[in-house]
Amino acid sequence: MLDLKYVKNNLDLVKNGMEKRKAKIDFASLLDKDDKRKTLLLEIEDLRHKRNVVSGDIAKMKKSGEDAGSLIGQMKGVSETIKKLDTELSTIEEAVHDFLITLPNIPHEDVPISLDDTENRLEKTYGEPKKFDFKPKPHWEIGEDLGILDFTRAAKLTGARFPLYLGKGAGLERALINFMLDIHTSEHGYTETLPPFIVNRATMTGTGQLPKFEEDLFKLEGWDYYLIPTSEVPMTNIYAGEIIDESILPC
Repeated sequence: MLDLKYVKNNLDLVKNGMEKRKAKIDFASLLDKDDKRKTLLLEIEDLRHKRNVVSGDIAKMKKSGEDAGSLIGQMKGVSETIKKLDTELSTIEEAVHDFLITLPNIPHEDVPISLDDTENRLEKTYGEPKKFDFKPKPHWEIGEDLGILDFTRAAKLTGARFPLYLGKGAGLERALINFMLDIHTSEHGYTETLPPFIVNRATMTGTGQLPKFEEDLFKLEGWDYYLIPTSEVPMTNIYAGEIIDESILPC
C-alpha cells in the first residue's frame, strides 16, 4: 500500500503512474479527506489540552474548598465533544485507508506504455512452438474424448468453468500435485505447507483481493470469511505483521 505521506509528497509522480496504468483516481477527494483529518486532529488536541488545564484548576478548587461544579459541567461537555470528534476522525481515517489500498503500484520506469496487449514487449522466448500436420484438439476436448473429464455433469454440480475429473483424470491430477510437491521439497529446499482454504478479510486485503475484487469473491454468508482464489493468499500472509530475523531466511 502506498503511504499517505509518500503520495502527498510525490503527487505528480503518483498521478503519472496511475495514468500509465489507466487507473482513474480522484486524488482531490483524498486530499480533501486528509485536510478534514488534520483539522479534526487539531480540534481534538486543543480540546484535550483545555480539558487537562481545567482538570488541574478543578483539583486546586476542590483542594481549597471552592465550588467547581460549573467547571465540571463544562468539562463533561468537552469530553462528549472529544468523543464525537474521535468518532468522526476514525471514520475519516478509515476512508483514507480504504482509498490508499485501492491504489495500484506505480509501474517501474522501464515498463513500456502501450494501448493494448498487441504492443507488449517480448522479453524472452524458449524453444519453438511444435508444428502439427493436423489440427490439434484443445485439452478439454481430449479429456472428454478419453472420459477423464466431464464438464456437463460438473456444470450440473456447480456451474460453468468447473471440471469433474474421472478415473485416470483424477489420478493424473493427484500424480501431478505429488510430483510438483516432491520435486520442490526434496530437490529445491521448499517446505510443504497446507494452509486454510478459508481466510479472513485482513488476509484478503493483504494480497490485494479486497476491496477491489469484493464482488468476484466467494464469501461465507454471515461470516467475514472468504474462500481463497489462489494459494498465494494464505501463503503470502503467513508472516504478515511479523519481523523476520535475517538469519532464518533462505539464501
